[in-house]
Amino acid sequence: MKSFTIKSNDSDQRLDKFIKKSVPNLPQSLMYKYIRTKRIKVNSKRAEISTRLHVGDTVDMYINDEFFDPSEKHYDFMKASKSLDIIYEDENILLLNKKQGVLCHPDDREYIDTLIGRVKRYLYEKGEYDPDTENSFVPSLVNRIDRNTGGIVIAAKNAESLRILNEKMKLRELHKYYLCVTVGAPKEKSAILGGYLVKDEKSNTVTVSKKASEGAKSIKTKYRVLESIDGLSLVEIELLTGRTHQIRAHMASIGCPLLGDGKYGRNRDNKKFGGYKKQMLYSYKLKFDFTTDAGKLAYLDQKEFEVQDVWFKEEFYAGNLV
Repeated sequence: MKSFTIKSNDSDQRLDKFIKKSVPNLPQSLMYKYIRTKRIKVNSKRAEISTRLHVGDTVDMYINDEFFDPSEKHYDFMKASKSLDIIYEDENILLLNKKQGVLCHPDDREYIDTLIGRVKRYLYEKGEYDPDTENSFVPSLVNRIDRNTGGIVIAAKNAESLRILNEKMKLRELHKYYLCVTVGAPKEKSAILGGYLVKDEKSNTVTVSKKASEGAKSIKTKYRVLESIDGLSLVEIELLTGRTHQIRAHMASIGCPLLGDGKYGRNRDNKKFGGYKKQMLYSYKLKFDFTTDAGKLAYLDQKEFEVQDVWFKEEFYAGNLV
């Protein structure tokens, strides 16, 4: 028999989801049977699969010890790099400057050294994250950026902050601004581009059109040309929708592909301007603009954070990209 006391990071979860995360060795069929036969109780009373857990609740499990046998402690995140560029940190969140080439989450090529792996290692070594005492919550990234794009990524240190920020992302109360270098200059100095985006899963590419079609998602991209020098332009972009490859495909669709973009750009342009093999795109600024209740994160409202050392910005103004 073992008892679990529900803490804030496990609050508001269904009972079955809590059990799956905290006792992964227990087969699902047995879990349902044990809940039904009252071998798993909440606050010493019979519970349902869908019972919502709250802070201070006690979950008692009258099941065989073998299901609680801890596997050998081995944390993959401890093999991740210690390199972490922190823009801002408090008790609830981290704002990170992800470098180009770093994955946010594991994929089929890289499992260990990812941004989330580095975050877990950092918080573990700092004493703010202990997998042995957290029943189900792990530090998580609120947003993600493609491997070949750098910029600001938000990490949540607790479940409540993650819930709030995920909601703010859906409500568009987090404004993300990008810097990019385009080949050529848009006809207008500033505008909001509209259109429809269709993704090809097989090739992992998207196409942009002006007309709606089956499976297409509407997109809006706001841009402002900051400077144009010798056939290149430094452009600030605000994503009004967030779709796969939206900035790269949308700018290419108006004849201004990103310099260094091998997927949506033109090879002759990339060769002409230095032969760059990574796209010049950076999520450099983030603003919190809450119009609805933000709970424990209300103190972030109207705060703005910016990456100062965008790798191609100074090179552009110095004329070194030409």
